[in-house]
Amino acid sequence: MDKKSVWKWGLLGLLIVGSLALVTPVKQKVKLGLDLQGGISFVVAVDRDELARMVREEQSDLSEAELEAEVTRMIEDSQSIVVEVIRNRVDTIGIAEPSIFPRGPERIIVQLPGVSEDKQNEARSSIMSVALLEFRLVHLNSSEWSKELFEKGVAPRGFKIGDAAAGYYVRDYDAVADEDMDREFWANQRTFQQKPRAEFMMMRRQDQVSQAMTYIPYYIETRTQLTGDALKNARLEYGQMNDPRIALEFNSKGAREFAQVTKDYGPRGERNLDREEGRQLAIVLDGTLYSAPVIRTPILDGRAEITGVFSAREATRLVNVLRAGSLPVPVKIMEERQVSPSLGRDSIESGVQAAMYGAIAVVVFMLLYYRMAGIAANVALFLVVLLMPVGMWVSAGFLAILSGSTEAGSVGLPVITMPGIAGLVLTIGMAVDAAVIIFERMREEQEAGKSVQTAVQAGYEKAFSAILDSNVTTLLTAVILFWQGSGPIRGFAVVLCAGILVSMLTALVYMKMFLQGGATLFKLERYNMMKFVSSSNVDFLGKRYLAIGLSLVLIVGSWVMFFQRGDENFNVDFTGGTSLIFRFDDRQPIEVVRDALTGAGFENAMIQYERDIAIEEGGKHGEMLDIRVSYDQGDEAREFLLSNFSDAGFELVQTESIGPQIGAELKRSGVIAIVLAMVGIVIYLSLRFEFAFAIGAIVAIFHDVLISVGLYTALGYQISLPIVAALLTIVGYSVNDTIIIFDRIREDLKLMKQKTFAEVCNISINQTLSRTILTSFTTLITVSMLLVFGGGAINDFALILVIGIIAGTYSTIFIATPVALLWHREEKPASGGAAVKAAGKPAKAKA
Repeated sequence: MDKKSVWKWGLLGLLIVGSLALVTPVKQKVKLGLDLQGGISFVVAVDRDELARMVREEQSDLSEAELEAEVTRMIEDSQSIVVEVIRNRVDTIGIAEPSIFPRGPERIIVQLPGVSEDKQNEARSSIMSVALLEFRLVHLNSSEWSKELFEKGVAPRGFKIGDAAAGYYVRDYDAVADEDMDREFWANQRTFQQKPRAEFMMMRRQDQVSQAMTYIPYYIETRTQLTGDALKNARLEYGQMNDPRIALEFNSKGAREFAQVTKDYGPRGERNLDREEGRQLAIVLDGTLYSAPVIRTPILDGRAEITGVFSAREATRLVNVLRAGSLPVPVKIMEERQVSPSLGRDSIESGVQAAMYGAIAVVVFMLLYYRMAGIAANVALFLVVLLMPVGMWVSAGFLAILSGSTEAGSVGLPVITMPGIAGLVLTIGMAVDAAVIIFERMREEQEAGKSVQTAVQAGYEKAFSAILDSNVTTLLTAVILFWQGSGPIRGFAVVLCAGILVSMLTALVYMKMFLQGGATLFKLERYNMMKFVSSSNVDFLGKRYLAIGLSLVLIVGSWVMFFQRGDENFNVDFTGGTSLIFRFDDRQPIEVVRDALTGAGFENAMIQYERDIAIEEGGKHGEMLDIRVSYDQGDEAREFLLSNFSDAGFELVQTESIGPQIGAELKRSGVIAIVLAMVGIVIYLSLRFEFAFAIGAIVAIFHDVLISVGLYTALGYQISLPIVAALLTIVGYSVNDTIIIFDRIREDLKLMKQKTFAEVCNISINQTLSRTILTSFTTLITVSMLLVFGGGAINDFALILVIGIIAGTYSTIFIATPVALLWHREEKPASGGAAVKAAGKPAKAKA
């Protein structure tokens, strides 16, 4: 074994260990998205219109431009405050592992996995309400009463004594789980070891050494001294020793009230005459104690400072809490998506089945078709699956940095979603594409009489450029998809990106080692393979006008239907509105449901049935009913349908409520993503080949997108966010096949100097025909498994991918190359081997 092989095997071992470490133990490390475990998510924003109205009332002399600028500034400044308020409220509801983070300058994403319907309603109402900030005194006997708790060895429910001498508790997860710590739990806790005119609270602090979360008990007076409306501003500052401190500024009314409190309860104050030390003033937000600073001196000018031993992070959090009290406007929910746990479980089962059957089908095909070489490809495929966790970790971090987002993931795996599982299934099919390209090149070298080792080496050398170019273009679309996408669509982009990186590593490095080692170990003279197309000499370019005519008929016919359907082509992701999806025992005719809804005032409701991934499971029918109403009618329609069709066993399993503004933005970002992908591909192919080839590829992409969207909507399906992801995948995948032919044309231009450009193109298409069909076929195998075993959105996702892959294979042969030919007509490559420029571009030369 040479030195190069040693470090390659060592690297593989490290990657495998790292990959396993990322998923072990599975229950702790692998986090499922809402679509897989059920739950609810919101897109929240400060109400811009209400804020503008309030600013206009206070500053009536502002121009429209100045008003807009001021509102934008206030929204950007308040985002971190709203995040803290929402996080505090969600914690008091009792939801395990909520995810709350900002997206962009104005939006906040709230994801609450695995919550019951009651908690969903409570979360919705809590998010919409205004924060309550209170300044209350810590009871004079708080220290004595807290000390008695530890002496007695008692702890509030859900906690246990951490260190009696230090005076703090820690969580007892065995006694009470996070999801059981709801609003009623916290209300009951305030009466723990009840004392007169005081409430029991605990202040959370992270130990600076062990980083463990501790809880310090306090008894807080029930009387409120000041509320948040007295506070004008709070900001983080640093002292001379770089220690963080919080500067407070009160409004005129608040300054007077705060001055009176500090005079009364400061050292030797009017209500604290017998004490050398001032009283502690507790800062309480929505019933949660955040800090209890000591009043050191009377403060008469409305400006105060909080100092103490806390980290910059804790200080920032406290600033946000204080500013939350002066936050004058409520937030509004712009988007809401809800999935029942039962539908989530079914999604997991269908995704696992599709991945398993897809992998089995690909493995069997590679064994039958490529035999010994197929074994090497299957081992490489196993490595792809094994290394996907570390690939996803790297991809998530890279994409997060590239987009300036914190959503993709940090140290650990990104959240697994159903589109992510679909991306894994697609990766299994695409992972063997490189193997097919290499094996077909090896076949040609073996047929030319070369030895097996030489054939392997030459096959890799000649296949490398096609593999690199095709994967770079797909990677480009994955990056754009993550940049412009959101939520589960980003999960799909992460998995697709990881699949590309990992499959390239295994195919280009380790599969080559397997092939070379296998040939030596088994003393092979050649790698025997089946041959799908022994030899072909079809005049594909001669049939281009017939093919173009067929494409025009399909495009024009399907798009006439598209424009006739209008907004019915788009689901609520793009039109805005509320989608309610029900399972049922008895299928109701659409006319009956429509008449009932119309009679109840829902005149413009859209109603359709779709396939259920859990056919006949639990007595439910093998379909789901999707009903779409306007955005503000969702709650009323839900209650009406559940009560009016209770005899039919209606069960709500999914809700999506998208505001009109969000819908318009999603539609715009979808178009931008596709346009950017095309522009990027034009630039890349122009650099790697020449502009004529780039235009041919773009025309083929337009063809594939138009065919895919036209036929998909003609079948009665609607375009959603996952469908935009599928279209971008089609864009990247369509270029893959096109690049295989373009790469061969580039090579043949050097060798066939006496033939016209058209003749060279036709020969190249025939030479790569087997490769083109096989790469599409292996991907179709896995996508077909999604189509068969998927349900709902994934079934739709797989259907448009099937259409797109078939259209992409067709356009590679009949669209892309003929368009590139328009730039060259009857030209011949230049003599003397100058057909390809230094940058790899075929040069124009007159015959």
